[in-house]
Parts: sequence; C-alpha cells; structure tokens
Amino acid sequence: MELWDAYDGQGNKTSGELIRGQEIPEGCYHLVSEVVVRHEDGSFLLMQRSEDKAMFPGLFAAGAGGSALKGEGPYEAAVRELKEETGIEAGELEQIYFCRSKDTLYYGYLCITGWDKKAVVLQEGETISFLWITAREFLEFVESEKYIWTQRERMEGYLDGVRNEEDNDCDFLYREF
Repeated sequence: MELWDAYDGQGNKTSGELIRGQEIPEGCYHLVSEVVVRHEDGSFLLMQRSEDKAMFPGLFAAGAGGSALKGEGPYEAAVRELKEETGIEAGELEQIYFCRSKDTLYYGYLCITGWDKKAVVLQEGETISFLWITAREFLEFVESEKYIWTQRERMEGYLDGVRNEEDNDCDFLYREF
C-alpha cells in the first residue's frame, strides 16, 4: 500500500493521508514530480513506459516521474524517481514548471547531467527502453503520438525556451562577398 500526503490547492500539506488507487477527495491533491533530463552535450533522455502501465502504456516521457511518497517533498520525490527509473543520480535540479490538475500538483524539474549515456537503467514494471535525442529531435518527438501529451502540456513553457535556443542556433556557411 502506497501512502501519500494530502495537500490543498496552494501546495500546503494538510493533516490528511491518501492511499494510491483510492479516490482523492474533492479539494485534496497529491504531489507528482517529473524530471526532464538533458545531457551536458544538449541531448535529451526519453524513457518508454511499460506496456503494462494503466496510464499511457508504451508511450515516451522526458526523463522520470511519479508520485511523492508520504513524508517526501516534491524535490525529494524527483531525486528518488530519477534514480529509480533511470539510475541517474541527480546533482542539482532546477524547477521548470508547476501546475495543478483536478487532484494533482505537478512539479517539473530539469536535471542537466554528464551521466554516461549507456549507463541508464530501466526499472522493471515501469520502463522498457530509452533514447537520447538531440534538442531538435526532442521538440519534434514531443509533438508526436508516441509522447505523453499531458506532460507536453505541463512543460510547454520549458519547451518554448528550448525552441528559442534552437532558433538562435544558426546553421549557416560563412561567405565573403
């Protein structure tokens, strides 16, 4: 049985306790932390969810994510989920988004890492494959039907920043006239 702390809509912990799989009462929220992983070389890590997952089976997400366990804050949950789902040990994480749905508070973080790309670990029952792709490929991939659309919506502001980086990375030949 997985226990979660209950929160109000502003992110304040209440005295309530939630149990995974049970309906979350109206006005209560649980925390979910997501970590977008970007390598020092500029590439992004995509993880493919297990085909056995109830939500979004077989689809890809950026990095790792999951619910905060009872007693965990969003940052601690992000560090734990990243390690469990990818094997990557986070250095410093930067918060890049926060949003609220009907019963969930989503905290999004960015992990910039120099982790050995071949050392990514899959978590049995959670992930089945991974890809490292360029920023340009990442921007295209998140728009595809292979990507979890709800995560794309949550990180839209961050994606705008990546788009701006790509727009300013001019590929041109120098010519003298």
